[in-house]
Parts: sequence; structure tokens; C-alpha cells
Amino acid sequence: MDQTEERHAEICSPNHRLHTEVTDLKHFVCNKTFSSKSYLSTQLPVLSNKKLFKCSVCSKSFSTKSNLKTHLLLHSNEKRFKCSVCNKAFSTKAYLNIHILMHSKENLFKCLVCNKSFSQKSNLNKHLLVHSNEKHFKCSVCNKSFSTKAYLNTHILLHFNENLFQCSVCNKSFSQKSTLNTHLLVHSNEKHFKCSVCNKLFSRKSTLNTHLFVHSNEKHFKCSICNKLFSQKSSLNRHLLAHSNEKHF
Repeated sequence: MDQTEERHAEICSPNHRLHTEVTDLKHFVCNKTFSSKSYLSTQLPVLSNKKLFKCSVCSKSFSTKSNLKTHLLLHSNEKRFKCSVCNKAFSTKAYLNIHILMHSKENLFKCLVCNKSFSQKSNLNKHLLVHSNEKHFKCSVCNKSFSTKAYLNTHILLHFNENLFQCSVCNKSFSQKSTLNTHLLVHSNEKHFKCSVCNKLFSRKSTLNTHLFVHSNEKHFKCSICNKLFSQKSSLNRHLLAHSNEKHF
């Protein structure tokens, strides 16, 4: 080594190689250069524990550049993470996740008419039908219409406890329209059911069947007082009147 080289070694750090030998080695994180691979290796653990990337806004430091970029979103107006429930936007996904947890504990969709709240927009939309004039759900029994299916189902239960089909002649009520139609034959002059024995006509088949007992020896109607049998219920009823006139001592 000549005098020039010796002087160069004195001036430069012992950790640097002579510039005539190799290009300096650069650290991939901080871009700091080192003269030898061995010295660079000794510095890696030290550098890995340092937070080298500093935020220019709040001076907060980060160990990786990607973490710094994520942090910088907080200082910008850019909010790329949107809540799928209420459409509120957040600058980071972490903040969005924290926000989403709130939805599980509250009803965010409020009815502007009655202030009732719902956890889902679809439930609010169903509820709003109550306040509208649209009635899409029709009762198959009486044709009455309702704004919601729930109201229709509640209404249908009423049909099990009442006779909705009323005869316009005698006001007798029936639970089914078909039964009412059969009953209406009583009030008409149409008699379609003919007795095969005496040709007498009847408006209902049930009345004809009762009549047929007259022509048979069958007596199905028994008096509960004296056990006497009758072929017709009308005959039994007349007989019962006799018992009502009896005097019991």
C-alpha cells in the first residue's frame, strides 16, 4: 500500500473498504451503505428494531414503509373502506371492522313515519308497506286485503272461529261458501232430489234421505223419555210435545 492509500485509510472509517476495490453495499430498508458484507450483517438486527419510516404529518415512526402508507391514509380525505350496512366510509380497514361490530348491537334502519327501528334495510322495507295504501296480500276466504303477510296470517286465524258466510234470507251463517250455497237451496223453489218411492221432491239430499225412512221399517229417532222410535225427526219432535204437556206429581 503506497502513501496515498495509507492516507485514504486513515481518513475513511475502518469499516469501509477502499473505493478502488468494490462498490459499497446498500441496506435494503434504510438505503445506508456499508463497505463489507460482514459489517452489513451485524447491522441488520439493529436496524430491524428501529422504526425508520416517519410520518411527515405527526412524526409517528414505523418499521416498514407499508405500515407508514397505511397510517398516512388517516391524514388524507381518502376513505376507501365502506360499511355494507350503512355505507359509512373509513380510511382504514381496521376502523371499518370496529365500526361493523356496532351494527350487531343496534337497529340502524329507522322508519321515518313511526320511528320504529330495524337491524336490516329489508325489514324496514317490509314495515313501510304498513304505512302505504298498497295491499298485496289477499285472504282466500273473504278476499279482504292486507299490507303485510303477517297481518294476513293473523286475519286467517279468525276464520277458524267464526261463520263468515251469511244467508241473505234468514241470516244463518256458515264457515264455508259451499255450505252456504247448499243452504240457499232451502229458500229456492228448486227441488232436485226426488224420492224414488213416492216421487216427492226435496231441495236437499239430506232431506230426501230423512224422508226415505218413511218408506222403510227403519226408525232411527228415539225418544229420550220413553224410548219410542220414529222414522222421522219431525215425528219425534211432535211426540216430545206430548211429554211436555204431561203433569208429573
